[in-house]
Amino acid sequence: MKLVTTKGDSFVFQISKREKRLLLEVLKLYPLIPAAHHRITRNTDSKQITENQKLLNDALAERTRENKRQLLGMLKEENRFQEADGGYRFTLGPPQTEWLLQVLNDIRVGSWVMLGEPDETKRKTPDLKGEGALYYAAMEFCGYLEMALLNAIECSG
Repeated sequence: MKLVTTKGDSFVFQISKREKRLLLEVLKLYPLIPAAHHRITRNTDSKQITENQKLLNDALAERTRENKRQLLGMLKEENRFQEADGGYRFTLGPPQTEWLLQVLNDIRVGSWVMLGEPDETKRKTPDLKGEGALYYAAMEFCGYLEMALLNAIECSG
């Protein structure tokens, strides 16, 4: 995926047919971060902490529902992907760019969690057998897409 141009405050990317297929497949994984992964603190002794954790969970669930609604709406838009140059022109406005970054980050971090939170510095490598390969590929592809989106934002600013 490569930024081709900007139209006003919207970004127009060139995306290959393969990248589009992968994007649509990886978006099906959303949401991927387990709700229990978001913790205010590891200490759950206080009633106030428990109440605050419930508020956080509720807010995150609402944000996830809204992202999913927007995601489905975007994918149904007729002119979102226009065939061009053997691939597609993929146009995103500022709101779509922001929430697509959030969705991709959820999938990337969720994939990392599903892989057992690998860390090369601790010699903790991911298990790439079975679903591990899927999560590893999703994590890497989402990182690639996030970098393209962030690069576009940086170049426009």
